[in-house]
Amino acid sequence: MENQNILTADKVIHDLLPQKFGLRGKIWTASLIIICLIGAYAYFLQLKNGLVVTNMGDYASWGIYISNFVFFVAISLVGSLITAIFRLSDVKWRTPLTRISEMIAVSAITCASLIIIVDMGRPERLVNLFTHGRLQSPIMWDVIVISTYFCISLFLLYITLLPDIRIMIKAKEMIGKPFAKLYKWLGSYWKGTEAQEKIRNRSITILCIVIIPVAFCIHTVTSWLFATTYRPGWDSTNFGAYFVSGAFLVGAGGVVVAMYVFRRVYKLEAYITEMHFEKMGRILVMLALLYLYFNVNEYLVPAFKMKKPEEAHLTELFAGEFAPLFWFAIFIGMIIPIIIILFKKGRKPLPMFIAGIMVVIGAWFKRYLIVTPTLLHPFLPKHDAPEKYSHYFPSWQEWAIAMGSLAAALLIITLLARIFPVISIYKTLTDETPEK
Repeated sequence: MENQNILTADKVIHDLLPQKFGLRGKIWTASLIIICLIGAYAYFLQLKNGLVVTNMGDYASWGIYISNFVFFVAISLVGSLITAIFRLSDVKWRTPLTRISEMIAVSAITCASLIIIVDMGRPERLVNLFTHGRLQSPIMWDVIVISTYFCISLFLLYITLLPDIRIMIKAKEMIGKPFAKLYKWLGSYWKGTEAQEKIRNRSITILCIVIIPVAFCIHTVTSWLFATTYRPGWDSTNFGAYFVSGAFLVGAGGVVVAMYVFRRVYKLEAYITEMHFEKMGRILVMLALLYLYFNVNEYLVPAFKMKKPEEAHLTELFAGEFAPLFWFAIFIGMIIPIIIILFKKGRKPLPMFIAGIMVVIGAWFKRYLIVTPTLLHPFLPKHDAPEKYSHYFPSWQEWAIAMGSLAAALLIITLLARIFPVISIYKTLTDETPEK
């Protein structure tokens, strides 16, 4: 790590220990809680009155809830990208980014699980998936891989935290006592012996190996939920690779945004350096180009054949009702970030932060466009359907719940960052061959 020679052990521990919220932190946390409470109230109304409070209908039966679900599932892939792939390939500079990516993955997959329950008109029927589930159903596949991915992500975060928890137990006078009991409960058994460390390293390696195919499965199965449904725009064998490449992109963009925020708020310039932004910038531009390729592939082939249902769907995207959102997602989510970070000056912290924000925002709108326009253009022609069935715009309850779920993901990350170090103290202290 840059400036490693002037960072003493005491300074590293002091810098990386969890910090109390200042005024800005308290305002930020209170704002997220308020948004979550508004979303909870909107969900209460939905439970009380039914899905009639939404603007979903016979055709647009998924809407913004499933858009959020796909977005959360996509951004959760960052855990396998940074933690697993980088660790197994022995990427030395990953240390300051690993914990951040693990926190993002846990929060995203948690909210993905919650929003799918929100989408159910009768959430108590969720238990039927476990008591009467059928393995031939793609929805059952999704439940299995999401549950598995959540458990692995949580274990991976916890096991990598163990040495840091021991450090925090010893430094309770420096960080205060509010979480002392929690630290003791989570890691009092961890003594850092050679035998324990050997088991921990082996466990992390096994989890890293397992999480990669599970991560690919979760995004592939999510894409199959669409591709196995007979609709124009979803009738594609390209969907699996299309979803995985998009997930890698938005996950990397989310890490870049978190890197910049934590670097500024916690003053971690000596740990998250310009070198990290430079290298993440190169990865981000590669992933953006890859996703752009799959977008061209996804739209060019059906546009060339122009079957009637596909023609109506593509016309709506390229020049119709959804054209502003479509071109916004393409340019903001891929093309402009590529232009920014292709140049060396664009891979500095601030331009990278802007590019990361654009990637994340563009990715959310892209998921909305994957879901809604397709549902409004079924293969079978509409007969005697009310005009409102041909359009969809979320009700205020849907917006409140969707924004509440996004705020909940940020709140989980915020609370995790308050309780645990965002950069591994143990790994920073023991990293003997940092890349400069």
